[in-house]
Amino acid sequence: MTADLPIDTSGLPGPLIADLVEQAQCAGAGRLALVGGAVRDLMLHQVHGDPWRDLPDLDLVLESSCVAFLHDFRQRLGSERVSEMHLHEQFGTAEATVDGVLLDLACARTETYPAPGENPQVVEGTIEQDLARRDFTVNAMALVLRREGSQQLLDPHRGREHLAKRQLAFLHKASVTDDPTRILRGARYGARLGFRLAPEALAQIQSTLTRWPWAWRVGDPLDAVPPALGTRLRMELELLLDREPWREALRLLQQWSAMPLLDGQLQQDLRLSRRLVQGVRLGLPALAVLVAAAADPLSLASRLQIPHQQQIWLGELIACRDWLDREVSLEAWTGWDAFDWTQRLEQQRWSPEAVALAVLDNTSFRRPLLRWWGRWRHVTSPVSARELMAQGMRPGPALGAALRREREQVLRQMR
Repeated sequence: MTADLPIDTSGLPGPLIADLVEQAQCAGAGRLALVGGAVRDLMLHQVHGDPWRDLPDLDLVLESSCVAFLHDFRQRLGSERVSEMHLHEQFGTAEATVDGVLLDLACARTETYPAPGENPQVVEGTIEQDLARRDFTVNAMALVLRREGSQQLLDPHRGREHLAKRQLAFLHKASVTDDPTRILRGARYGARLGFRLAPEALAQIQSTLTRWPWAWRVGDPLDAVPPALGTRLRMELELLLDREPWREALRLLQQWSAMPLLDGQLQQDLRLSRRLVQGVRLGLPALAVLVAAAADPLSLASRLQIPHQQQIWLGELIACRDWLDREVSLEAWTGWDAFDWTQRLEQQRWSPEAVALAVLDNTSFRRPLLRWWGRWRHVTSPVSARELMAQGMRPGPALGAALRREREQVLRQMR
């Protein structure tokens, strides 16, 4: 559907839009269009009365080389207005900061998936073809920018209809098969905008995950993981946890029975949101907390390729859980004081982050683990090494032992 509508674009940076249109026309380039979330939020604000959401950036599609376009644009405007520019000719994309506004510019393209979950193969195309490769109909609208000011709205996938219903509908029947990260994007948009999945979209998610159409399955060798089940999935998770109302997003993923995309145990975990809240309060990365709740944290961490340091913490967490279950539970640990717990934990040489992750397990040992993490591990000798040397003690093993004894005395008086 194409329409010339009196769309109020006052929420957009008007002078910058005019400069971009003029550049496209002077260069003899094809159509230039605003796409994605900017168009969706503009329509929500103007037509449906939603509060205006400040745009962190503008996504633009050009039916020409966006690299050449942006290079010429900077030459015309100067480096003061175009303060940053990054060109990615091999991908047909570019980014620039113009008048303080971040622009993401891409060459219009069409794409095909060589195999489910793999990265798509892209070739240049039209704006209409570019819209057809997107995730949801509400994100598949474009505002073709024209000098005369009457903007042309392209809506080939009934995006306005789904906006009115506040629904998220996939563009085609293989949307999830091609790219399962679209499920997480759906949870992000649902949490942020208050949208529901269209019935056919929910059916597609559940039927796709039930039959698992990807060649790789959980438990298979990790070197065969397709990007949409590995690194790209991690990137979507990071966006969900860092930028969105993640508690609502995780609730939606469980409601849609979509957690097996990550790990089946996460689907049944009723404490997942509480675990994340507590973990963030302890200063832990939200993604590491989420992965720690999986049935096989190390495998999931490796599949998602989360930071190596966090993978080390998860390995230590597994060892800590085993120690608590096999050794501590068999001893008379209920009589242990601060010193007993501190001595035993520090003998293991686990990082504080691993112990903090163990705190979140809601085990019988939660309280002493939390006390060690928050208080006991920070205890030092009340007498400094300098003071002991002033009393005649020489540097060496005896000095270290004396400091440890002083610390021990403090710990034995703590609860």
